[in-house]
Amino acid sequence: MAEVKFSKVTKKFNENVILNGVDAEIRDHEFVVIVGPSGCGKTTLLRMLAGLEEITDGEIFIDKVLVNNMHPSKRQIAMVFQDYALYPHMTVEQNMSFALRLRKAPKAEINERVTEAANILQLTKLLGRMPKQLSGGQRQRVAIGRAIVRKPKVFLFDEPLSNLDAKLREEMRVEIAKLYQRLNATIIYVTHDQVEAMTLAGRIMIMNHGIIQQVGTPIEVYRKPANLFVAGFIGSPTMNFIHGKLHAEGEKLYLKNDALSLFIPSFLLSNTAENVGREVVVGVRPDDVLVVSSPQPGEAPGERTAGKKCSGMMEGMLEVSELLGHRENLYIKVGDTRVLATVEAFFNQSPGSKVSFCFNYENMHVFDKASTLRING
Repeated sequence: MAEVKFSKVTKKFNENVILNGVDAEIRDHEFVVIVGPSGCGKTTLLRMLAGLEEITDGEIFIDKVLVNNMHPSKRQIAMVFQDYALYPHMTVEQNMSFALRLRKAPKAEINERVTEAANILQLTKLLGRMPKQLSGGQRQRVAIGRAIVRKPKVFLFDEPLSNLDAKLREEMRVEIAKLYQRLNATIIYVTHDQVEAMTLAGRIMIMNHGIIQQVGTPIEVYRKPANLFVAGFIGSPTMNFIHGKLHAEGEKLYLKNDALSLFIPSFLLSNTAENVGREVVVGVRPDDVLVVSSPQPGEAPGERTAGKKCSGMMEGMLEVSELLGHRENLYIKVGDTRVLATVEAFFNQSPGSKVSFCFNYENMHVFDKASTLRING
């Protein structure tokens, strides 16, 4: 297998900049997922690595060899496409062996490699079938098998599961994870689905507008998003964002807006001249919103959150609740601010009722509003 390096890689279509100076390294035997919204440039980057798109500027290296002007067939890369790209007039065996037959590999070697790949992907009983006789999941396995038989240095996956239904996507995610463990290959996998990214990747590369926003392990980008885009893109349901200005009250720091006053602990941000008066955005994930119904007679506000890292109780109106089986999404309105909380199922509170809530301040994220960058540890 091999390492891959992108150095200041740029791609333009006329005046439209698709990729803007991408710098990244994929280590040998690593599984890297490139994730981002449609149109962010992730597929273009993959196609440039494969030699299917020309580079406007910059350099791409595979195993420390510059490949900018190298023919695609010489790069020792195998690509699995979104639409499978199988030859409809060939059997499964013929599709899988096509590249080997094209370069006139010995028949014994072809049979050995196809048999090995078919065993790995459970395709042995399907080798004589035509693509039209296969399900979507089976076709995708054939496309992966066609890549495996070539024994490339790098495997490229371009949104391979996007044409499958939810159950098949789940099954294929497991199969791809098992395949990686078995092959110990270098894999670069492009998707817009953050669930695929979080479950498959050793490292995630998050892109937006042709720029890499953050690179890290799934837990790193989830727990410490580098900016507002990453914070909003990674995590489901999406993170809550509370906009406001920082105010000092004695030694304590608060975010305030027209709807609420939110305590900011000193370990997140210190009460300094630099921070006081600063426009910020506080991010809180829905499962870090601690919710109770309105206090019962004789019950102190926040009594049921005792012992939890609570930012201070606030009150809002329950707009909508969504039952998701074992969990429930609560949409709470506080002035012009809407807060989404994920709680245990059967909260048993009707829309329009008042609820009290606070934030787990240990897991709050603070971003500078102007730059959108994370400013707490």
